[in-house]
Amino acid sequence: MTDSTIDSGQDFERLADPYRRELLAHCYRMLGSIHDAEDLVQETYLRAWKSYGGFEGRSSLRTWLYRIATNACLTAIDQRGNRPMPSGLGAPDSEPERPVVASPEVPWLEPAPDALVGGDASDPATIVAARESTRLAFVAALQRLPANQRVALLLRDVLKWRAAEVAELMEISTAAVNSALQRARARLEEEPPLRDDLAEPTDPGRKELLEQYAKAFEDADVNRLVELFKKDAVWEMPPYPQWFVGAEGIVRLIKAQCGPEPGELRMIPTTANGQPAFAVYRRDEDGVHRPFQLQVLTVTRDGVARVGAFFDTSLFGVFGLPETA
Repeated sequence: MTDSTIDSGQDFERLADPYRRELLAHCYRMLGSIHDAEDLVQETYLRAWKSYGGFEGRSSLRTWLYRIATNACLTAIDQRGNRPMPSGLGAPDSEPERPVVASPEVPWLEPAPDALVGGDASDPATIVAARESTRLAFVAALQRLPANQRVALLLRDVLKWRAAEVAELMEISTAAVNSALQRARARLEEEPPLRDDLAEPTDPGRKELLEQYAKAFEDADVNRLVELFKKDAVWEMPPYPQWFVGAEGIVRLIKAQCGPEPGELRMIPTTANGQPAFAVYRRDEDGVHRPFQLQVLTVTRDGVARVGAFFDTSLFGVFGLPETA
């Protein structure tokens, strides 16, 4: 390896490293998996490092990195398919007491920790933008778009690229980009509201509701839970394809399928996808509370509107959560 090669590699790392966080968020939006996104960002930087000597600067380094990352994501989508939430696969279940059956063969959507995909902590504007563009409902909606529409929407509406730049990346005409964008926007308008009447993080009522929610689970107070959910709340729990609508049905499900006793569950607050979340630990036979599920909540001024309860305990490590509670 020559000195010039070493200098070029060091130069690349210095210039490219500031974009790693936003590229991870982009790959996560594209793929719906924080595990896959981390792998694809690593692949992006490896490809870019190997090709950096031939980088001619006709576009910015940031644009070049996004081009590599997007193409890597498109290949991954072709190979692995999309990642749904249960509500994207069929109608809700109406029998919460009936045993649920997991579908581990489905590549389910994964939540992402704000610590990895959130905006720059020193810039409030980027925090808000990151929160909006990584919301679980938005990422789930993206997974239902064809790959070309997903790219057009993300690059144009989220990253604010010009149509000509997107056309160059996708190797299609500007008219085709605009057409894909129009179709993507139309598809998203058919989705349930992606924002709803959300309670903002600074809303004091939201903090109190979350504290009561955690306490109700830890105390196994199912009657209080009914009061905290909106009447038309939605409960999803990958890898189980069954999902449920309505506060009464959700609480019946929790009683029948989990049946916690007071003190059996512990709730550690965290954040995911710009939303409040709880790491749920369940007491084992040895009395130790170990990872059970990760709940991501959509909270409105009227109560908890939606919960994604993810049973993939490997996510606890990604979120930097403890092994016991």
